[in-house]
Amino acid sequence: MIDDYKHKGMRKKLVKIIQSKGIVDPGVLDAIGKIPRHFFFDEIFVEHAYQDKAFPIGEGQTISQPFTVAFQTQLLEIKQGDKVLEIGTGSGYQASVLVELGAEVYTIEYQKKLHDKVKKFLPKVFGYKPNFFYGDGSKGLAEHAPYDKILVTAGAPTVPSDLIKQLKIGGSLVIPVGNNKVQKMVRIQKASEKQLIKKEFSNFSFVPLLGDKGWKK
Repeated sequence: MIDDYKHKGMRKKLVKIIQSKGIVDPGVLDAIGKIPRHFFFDEIFVEHAYQDKAFPIGEGQTISQPFTVAFQTQLLEIKQGDKVLEIGTGSGYQASVLVELGAEVYTIEYQKKLHDKVKKFLPKVFGYKPNFFYGDGSKGLAEHAPYDKILVTAGAPTVPSDLIKQLKIGGSLVIPVGNNKVQKMVRIQKASEKQLIKKEFSNFSFVPLLGDKGWKK
């Protein structure tokens, strides 16, 4: 795989685009600017890699829009060494951004083909080695809890209580919550075992979180 001046130039333009949409975290911008997103695409679709849009990756899933990846990551305020649970590995692009930011990443995917592919792809191509798990992420990953941050890359009708339980005190959860067409990005900060601080942000559209049956049609 080749990452030449042309690709790097396209990434610089992409960074400027997401900056213009409100991404200011320098670590997030650096990660987006560094990771060759076209490596996640078949060669014939390379021109789509640096457009600010989602793109199908098979198994009914997509590689998320770069702005969406950057927005969710910025909300989490990742610090070096943070233990982060990602629900929905997908293409592995979001996990790559988290690793670039110095997080210790635990990522879970329910599509077996995607899980198997990304588990080989990220270490081989990038040298990234998050902790990969296969299964239903809607219940989190209790055996490795608690986490400093939890990131959900699929929409849910409500916030799963299991995820709140698996957050450290002072930790943050970012999740899209809504119906099966549109969701509101939500950040929940766990101030104490009994106090949660919730803030809602812009509307987005994600594939459904497995295990959630309460979708409004």
